[in-house]
Amino acid sequence: MKSSSLRTPLLCLGLLSLAACGKGKDQGPPQMPPPEVGVVKVQPQTEPLHKSLVGRLSPYRSGDVRARVSGLLLKRVYVEGSDVKQGQLMFEIDPAPYLAALNADLANLASAKATYANAHVQAERDRALVPKGFVSKAQLDADEATERSSAAAVLQADAVVQTARVNLSYTKITAPINGRSGQQQVTEGAIVGSSTADTGANATLLTTVDQLDPLYVNFTVSVADLDRLRRAQNAGKVTLAEQNKATVAVTLPDGSVYDQQGTLDFSDTTVNPSTGAVSLRAQLPNPDRTLLPGQYVTIEANLGEQHNVFLVPQAALLRDTAGAYTMVVGADGKVVRKTVTASDTSGNNWIVTSGLQAGDQVVVSGLQRVKEGAPAKAAPWQPEQGAPGGAAKPGQAPASGKPAGGQ
Repeated sequence: MKSSSLRTPLLCLGLLSLAACGKGKDQGPPQMPPPEVGVVKVQPQTEPLHKSLVGRLSPYRSGDVRARVSGLLLKRVYVEGSDVKQGQLMFEIDPAPYLAALNADLANLASAKATYANAHVQAERDRALVPKGFVSKAQLDADEATERSSAAAVLQADAVVQTARVNLSYTKITAPINGRSGQQQVTEGAIVGSSTADTGANATLLTTVDQLDPLYVNFTVSVADLDRLRRAQNAGKVTLAEQNKATVAVTLPDGSVYDQQGTLDFSDTTVNPSTGAVSLRAQLPNPDRTLLPGQYVTIEANLGEQHNVFLVPQAALLRDTAGAYTMVVGADGKVVRKTVTASDTSGNNWIVTSGLQAGDQVVVSGLQRVKEGAPAKAAPWQPEQGAPGGAAKPGQAPASGKPAGGQ
């Protein structure tokens, strides 16, 4: 009786164990919860239309200092590399031959005046004697002709004197504009000029004066980019700034941003056939003369505004052979791949111009754990999530330290 009573509980326990095992086999392995990812909910907004370009600086005005008369260069008066004022003396050419020429021309002028005075006295006498019949009318005509010729000779001699004075003044070479002087091209003792009074472009170059405040920034934009911007403007996606309102920010070679902004003041109307680009120019203040002509700088041109664009952190944008795309957590909690267009950046964000819709939850962190069509648990993305959870895949931009705008 005792043995039978013990077997009954043991039998019950065995049956319970078999039932539990059968129930576990029916359920299968436990399901993994959907991965948690950091997302940003994007909204359309207006962003400045920036274009990163390379520009070259040039002087606002540049004046060549040339020898306008031939002669021996006596001395340089200015200090090379110093600032000079318009009209300031810079070089001196030996004035002796031009002073002698002036004196000779003055003597010729005096002789012409004396000849005119004699002819005038003779003509006046004849004009008084003709009515009395003492001088013929033919004689008076001849004397008056001599008077007129003498008067013309005086004017001619006076013009020659003025030319001689100008040539003498050219022996003192002055600065054509306000600016910074350049290096001397010809040393003292050299013969300069190419003729007696050479005022053309073939005259000897002595130095150059450049106006450094303001400066010009010269850059180009491809025709394809201009056509794209015009089409976007016609479609209402872009508002281009007027020429005198478009601004330019300059980044120096050391990476620092120049503290003065430039203003676009010229846009060419023709395309350079060798480059397929259009030339543009901005005027840039340079009060401290820190920038120099010929220097290359990186510029950020603000050409207007872009409408209805989305800011997406750089870590959220992926690229493959098909192009750029983002992973989005849909309303049903499943991940969807969306092909986007993004060619420009704003800070640490990509500017997406197409492919997204208002309210899309773009995955920023945890991208390596999501799969298209699989569920995912969306949580607001925080910048610090970008490092551990959003490790960049091949072809993915580095993680951003700044969330997308408009959130």
